[in-house]
Amino acid sequence: MILGLTGGIATGKSTVSAMFRARGAAVVDADLVAREVVEPGSEGLRKVVNRFGKEMLDERGGLNRRALGDLVFRNPDARKDLNRILHPLIIGEMRSKTTAIREAEPERVIIWDVPLLIEENLTQFVEKVIVVYVPEELQKIRLMDRNGWSAEEAEARIRAQLSIEIKKQMADYVIDNSGTLSETERQVDQLWKSLKSSGG
Repeated sequence: MILGLTGGIATGKSTVSAMFRARGAAVVDADLVAREVVEPGSEGLRKVVNRFGKEMLDERGGLNRRALGDLVFRNPDARKDLNRILHPLIIGEMRSKTTAIREAEPERVIIWDVPLLIEENLTQFVEKVIVVYVPEELQKIRLMDRNGWSAEEAEARIRAQLSIEIKKQMADYVIDNSGTLSETERQVDQLWKSLKSSGG
């Protein structure tokens, strides 16, 4: 069984992902794969530099993530170009990792941990969607606390993503992470038991 795990910025998706991993799920993490496909010498890095210029490299010849992040956050066309370059590479790598896990352990539950699972129409690659949810106001507070941002900065980042309320409506399963860690853990336990008993 392949499940997609998603959420919004500061909803706690990474925390929930770690909880599933601790219970035995194989987690294929899109953020990790996204780093792998732009490592020095990779096709991904070469394509990024061809499109955005050598100023996207750091002093060691690796990707300057901050410079690239600032550029694509401010420029929607640049963001589209970056997605067009990297998404096929990321999806290809995630699918090959998934195939390897399935061949080695056919019964294992596989979780695709993908921030933009819904926005980028990647739900086609998974059987069910899990959304890690907190209300938008709490998202904003957590983001301000975590990153030291102003309310305006936090709101801008939240608005740059699909609303968590819309994601919640599109979920097969919702993990509400607005309470305590043990409350979240309880929900993960419950879902994990149900997935295992349904033959996952």
